[in-house]
Formats: sequence, C-alpha cells, structure tokens
Amino acid sequence: MTQPTTAAPSSSRSKSKTVAAWLAFLGGPLGLHRFYLHGLGDWLGWLLPVPTALGIYGMERVQQLGQDDQLSWVLIPLLGFTMAACALRGILYGLADSKAWNRQHNPALAEDAAPGQTRWATIFAIALALMVGATVLMASIAYSFQHYFEYQVEEARKISQ
Repeated sequence: MTQPTTAAPSSSRSKSKTVAAWLAFLGGPLGLHRFYLHGLGDWLGWLLPVPTALGIYGMERVQQLGQDDQLSWVLIPLLGFTMAACALRGILYGLADSKAWNRQHNPALAEDAAPGQTRWATIFAIALALMVGATVLMASIAYSFQHYFEYQVEEARKISQ
C-alpha cells in the first residue's frame, strides 16, 4: 500500500512579509498589497483606488481652478490620508511577528519559514513608510485645516460687512 504524496508548498504561493510591506508602501493606494495577500477577489483592494483617484482629481482641479476651489479642499486630503493609511499598513506588515505572519499568510509552511522573516529590505520599507507616511499625513492635515480656517474667516468677513 502506497502512501499518497503531498507536494511541498510552492514558494511562489508563499506571502513574503517584505514584499507585502513594500507593496503597501509603494502601491497601497492602488490596493496592490491587498491583492498580493488576499487575491483579486478582495473588495477592499478594489475600493482603495477610489479615494486615490478622487484625490488626484482634486489636485487637477487646483491646477485648473486655483486654490479657491472648495471641492478640491475635500478631495486632496483623501489622497493624503489614503497614502498615510497604506504606509501605516506597510509598517504593521513589516513589524509583524514572523511566526504570526506565517500562521496567518503561509499556513502550509513552518512557523519559522523564510517568507515571514524580517530582512534589511523589510526594515528599509518600515523606515521609508514611517518617514513618508508621517509627512503626507501632516501635510494633509495642514492643508485641510488651513483651507477650512481661511473659509471660516472669509465667511465671517462677509457676515460682518
């Protein structure tokens, strides 16, 4: 009686923590990290490009209509907040415990398998995501509040006249 053979897990199917961190940082606003980890059927991955596209549209409106376009005041921060959230997700992927990573994303592999290990490329992804994500987040907050308060001052000036 022969035992059924089980194929060794394919390394192409394993999900690397490093790749996921870089995809979240670089391609997160397009949902690339979600597609990498959860497949093309991930609905959140398909929703991520929506605020990204709206933010880009807001930037185009500012270039065409100028700084006084109120719709762009709402749309541009969507891009910034989406980019900052994806950078945060990249940081979380990079800082994930390797055993927990492999249990969740590579259940067919051993807990200490290579795809869940932290490498120098993972650390660079974390550092860059932290720097860029924090910068984009602060710039988005500053942009939003500046235009909101300018609008409030202008409306108060109209009322007082």
